[in-house]
Amino acid sequence: MKFVHTNIVARDYKALAEFYVKVFNCRQIGPARNISGEWIEIVTGVKDAKIRGCHLELPGVNDVTLEIFEYNTSFIADKLINSEGLAHIAFEVDSVEETLKRALKSGGEPLSEIQKKHYPELDKTIEVVYIRDIEGNLIEIQKWN
Repeated sequence: MKFVHTNIVARDYKALAEFYVKVFNCRQIGPARNISGEWIEIVTGVKDAKIRGCHLELPGVNDVTLEIFEYNTSFIADKLINSEGLAHIAFEVDSVEETLKRALKSGGEPLSEIQKKHYPELDKTIEVVYIRDIEGNLIEIQKWN
């Protein structure tokens, strides 16, 4: 058994994918997806589903992708850090400050200011900030020293 991908449903899959490419050095792999038909309606439970999207290779991970799909119909739900279900994705980076700057320049929004917390039991310090991508999805940006 192996983990293969995490999916984000986007309003505009191309713009959202470009955000992850610019900010986190992801890259598109494989062809763009254009999925429809009875089989996908059955699998998703979405009547008349038409899906466009792509898979992004995540930096530092082999064979695991970020799948960004755009449905012809979708709805918006509040995305709060303490909402039940999938909450956020996290990236470990070389510089939290520089990555945050790229994210903000690319249309992301900060959820907090950068924080540092020392864990004596690990003898490590985490530098961390939470942001929202251009569609409001939550991302943790972290660096351990």
